[in-house]
Amino acid sequence: MWFWRPPGVYRPQEDTWLMVEALAEAGIPRGARVLDVCTGTGALAVTAGRAGAGEVTAVDRCRRAVAAAWVNGRFRGVPVRARHGDFGDLVGTGEFDVVTANPPYVPSTTVPARGRERAWDAGSRGRAVLDRLCAVLPLLLAAKGVGLIVHSELCDPDVTLRQLRGGGLKAAVVARRTIPFGPVMRGRAPWLREQGLIEEGQQHEELVVIRADAA
Repeated sequence: MWFWRPPGVYRPQEDTWLMVEALAEAGIPRGARVLDVCTGTGALAVTAGRAGAGEVTAVDRCRRAVAAAWVNGRFRGVPVRARHGDFGDLVGTGEFDVVTANPPYVPSTTVPARGRERAWDAGSRGRAVLDRLCAVLPLLLAAKGVGLIVHSELCDPDVTLRQLRGGGLKAAVVARRTIPFGPVMRGRAPWLREQGLIEEGQQHEELVVIRADAA
């Protein structure tokens, strides 16, 4: 599926398509209220809308991503409510039946405030956004709501599971896929080895999708 992507907006790739498959497996209840966090081009938001969601909200800190999500939604016949800001801003504005998230998760020396790198760089353990998302997700989900989060094994999925369960959610890994390093990971491999995040000669990573269910 083609999506319009302005410069600086995260390109849909392996983690996006793994989430699309997980979303299809989970199913979208007819008329569900869906939130797509760190939406990028809006690929997951559009997928949810085409699968039967009644209302789709997409949020991103990047204004170009917000524009892309809106345009791609209209192009595919999905009226995406694209919002500029942080997902935490939505706490208290209503609850969602489904929350999808492909947040920044690549380990990095900094957490950039601007530039295209903020679409993937996420601090020394890759959890600068993930930790906040895990804390906020229980406040965003409606009763019997479902959250789906994708990230790399380098970010320690067990930490994500513990945080989600600590927030009262039922959580489990529902999908995995091993992929070769892309350009960013290849260029960062020496630093990743120094940090003990990958082994000598490692040229691949495992992506995981974690599902969280509200009681």
